[in-house]
Amino acid sequence: MRTRLETPQGIDRSGKGFGRAERRPPRRRPGRRFRLALLLLLTAGVILGGLFHDAGAKGRRQTRPAGVRVVVPPDSIRVTDGDTMVIQWSGDDRERVRVLGIDTPEVAHDNHFLSEDQPYGPEASAFAHEAFARAERIELLRADRTDGYGRTLGYFFLDGRNYSVEVLRARLAYETVSHFGDNGLPEQARACLEAAHKALEKGPLPFEKPYLFRRRMREKAAAKADAKDGAKDGD
Repeated sequence: MRTRLETPQGIDRSGKGFGRAERRPPRRRPGRRFRLALLLLLTAGVILGGLFHDAGAKGRRQTRPAGVRVVVPPDSIRVTDGDTMVIQWSGDDRERVRVLGIDTPEVAHDNHFLSEDQPYGPEASAFAHEAFARAERIELLRADRTDGYGRTLGYFFLDGRNYSVEVLRARLAYETVSHFGDNGLPEQARACLEAAHKALEKGPLPFEKPYLFRRRMREKAAAKADAKDGAKDGD
């Protein structure tokens, strides 16, 4: 394989003597179209990053029974918001469950940088409280992996009804199957997609997608922290 050698400045290619220095063409700066394309690419990256950030990193294999419905004592469940529940099995055995198929509007959580309720967040939380309080039989169907935060991913069935489907029918959640797949539970995921489609036939949901709200709240908290640090430096 022949290797191309660079000709040093001041020597001609024939090697017979000194020649005129080669003039290299000036480096072209990125054009306007290139800069615009780069800006669009970075913007898309930020949007997609915000979209999938809340899914967390890849989770671990579920150590509890998965793929089968497990009966959960009604008095062991605590509703955190519209799509997150905590099960106190016994003693220190506590299981945090992120409900599959739905993303409900947020309620204020100081530890999650959510300083205020998202519109319809309290309504979604109240819907969950009432649904679980009225259920006589509660079952949990777990996926075979947790999320990146170690939470169980699964569907709840209240007296035989898929809770996620009921929330979507009530127009109090966006479906998440389109973004995160079926998590190995295709029948339940399909039911969520169908319920979401029917809900949108009545018009768009009256609140923004929760991941956008969470992103804005994180940015707001970060800006507030920066301003606070700046004030301290000024002192």
